[in-house]
Amino acid sequence: MDYPLKKYLLSFILIGWCINAISQTNSSSPYSQYGLGLYRGDVLPQYRALGGVTTGIRGLNTYSSNINLANPASYSSVGITVMDAGIYMNRTILNRDGVSESSGNFALSHLAFAIPVVKRSALSFGLLPYTDMGYAYAQRETIAGDTTLMNKVYSGEGGLNKAYFGYGIQIGKYFSVGANVSYIFGQLSNIQGIELPNTIGALNTRLENKREVHGLSYDLGAQFHINLNEKTEFTLGYTNNLGQNLRATPTYAEVRIEQSSNSVVDTISYSEGNRYDIKMPQRHSLGFSVNKFNKLIIAGDVRYANWSAYREGNTNPNFQNAYGASLGFQITPNFNSTRYLQVVDYRIGLRYDKTYMKIRDQDINDMAVSAGLGLPIVSSNPSAIYRINLSAEYGQRGKASGGLVKDNYFNFNIAFMLNDRWFQRYRYD
Repeated sequence: MDYPLKKYLLSFILIGWCINAISQTNSSSPYSQYGLGLYRGDVLPQYRALGGVTTGIRGLNTYSSNINLANPASYSSVGITVMDAGIYMNRTILNRDGVSESSGNFALSHLAFAIPVVKRSALSFGLLPYTDMGYAYAQRETIAGDTTLMNKVYSGEGGLNKAYFGYGIQIGKYFSVGANVSYIFGQLSNIQGIELPNTIGALNTRLENKREVHGLSYDLGAQFHINLNEKTEFTLGYTNNLGQNLRATPTYAEVRIEQSSNSVVDTISYSEGNRYDIKMPQRHSLGFSVNKFNKLIIAGDVRYANWSAYREGNTNPNFQNAYGASLGFQITPNFNSTRYLQVVDYRIGLRYDKTYMKIRDQDINDMAVSAGLGLPIVSSNPSAIYRINLSAEYGQRGKASGGLVKDNYFNFNIAFMLNDRWFQRYRYD
């Protein structure tokens, strides 16, 4: 089997593995129960280390290409085939009324490709998580007119995935445009149950609302880029998600469960609900970057989404409009140096979001600080460039007062990126 064919076969194997691995539950936050779960964003690790800044970034250095799928206009800067695959690890610490609980998750995070088509244009495609849902909590009560204790149990699991295909092209000297078409798909389960922990022989009950969700999503992007001098480029970018409708197919099941084994004894009822539309909000982002080639990048984003327009069928969850901002820096000491630490990319970032959630008349804010490294790998193949991108993010949602839960989280991403000349016919073997 020749070398190019091996690469193509490896790509298809990775895509199949990615579909299975990404579909796992990757959240342990009580805030994931609202809407479709917590949104992961179209942010690969190298940009997550910059605080999630993406809108005004075309490339992170001149000697390799990166995939910035959050703004498809950036595909026009891709000059060589790119493959980017990574894993995601999460540690969550929940705190309420002085009581803490921790948990962790691990999963494949993304698989993405970008391929040049003609000069100053490229297409990109891949698969990554769209939302995560994972939570569990209980409320202890006594049955009215009795002293029997019961636990009302609430939990949820699942998530949505995003398979995308996009194209970007440069028009003239200073302007690039692009678009992504994505298929959103996955399953979400919300469960309510009653447990009688102190009643011997009693059967617990559980009601599960399962939703199969799917639909198309459309993203547009534009970038204006100009050289301030021969070593510095300024870019101004804009993206717009058009606020599409998704389709949900619900099923409802009520079962009885044996306490000792936690196994289902029988199904009381099962029904399929009517399909309904989920109206998603329009999301806008405006960003800039100043790129001193192979030396320094300073970039920032602001974003807004009209979540007050979100609907699930005829249900209005009363979400509020959301906005946020990010700021990121990348420094490469000396990319021509023979000393390894001098050619590493060092990244830091800050992020703030006022989310669409408002609970007990309190806004739920999400704040994080991030850092990361771009680690070059020496290759014996002169046409290939290898790099490992690391990002670490520490953040907080909510607060441990007013009946809320403070969600402290630590996210760690590691990704392997390959630049190589695929899909090209060579003149000589």
